[in-house]
Amino acid sequence: MKPVYNIALLFSLFLFSCNSEPTLQKYFVENTENKNFVALDVSPDILNVDQTKLTLEQKAALQSFDKMNVLAFKLNDTNKVQFEIERAKVNLILKDKKYQQLMKFGSGKEGASVSCVGSDEHIEEFVFFANKKETGFAIVRVLGKDMNLTNIITMISVLQKSNVDLEQLKPLQEMFRK
Repeated sequence: MKPVYNIALLFSLFLFSCNSEPTLQKYFVENTENKNFVALDVSPDILNVDQTKLTLEQKAALQSFDKMNVLAFKLNDTNKVQFEIERAKVNLILKDKKYQQLMKFGSGKEGASVSCVGSDEHIEEFVFFANKKETGFAIVRVLGKDMNLTNIITMISVLQKSNVDLEQLKPLQEMFRK
């Protein structure tokens, strides 16, 4: 009888340990192949920055950045209902206490928000969510190691000095041309 009890206990622990809560990572994975979405993974190489011209702070900020995931929903005449459903899903995910909202612009129907995951000095993820009822929405996840707000501000100065490789963004550009 004991082996059956142990197996039942292990199985129940396994079931309870599975996290069924929605997360942006799960949302990205679920929608990567969806025809209404364009998904991109962008590496730091997109910046094409001359490392020798960067300050120590800029190099540290760049090293804290791992990659960006972009997921964009292109609105058209046939997917308006799906757009509202998907936008509501994203808003629900971002209301989780895990995502700390830093800024919000616009209204509930249009606008943008910036959120983060992690503590002030150890941010794992920045999330930019922008939506417009005429065109669609985009979610950008900036993933890194021990990022902080100073790193993000410093990254903006690095972006100004960069020669962005637009080849990595071609699928996104093509989506919004159609």
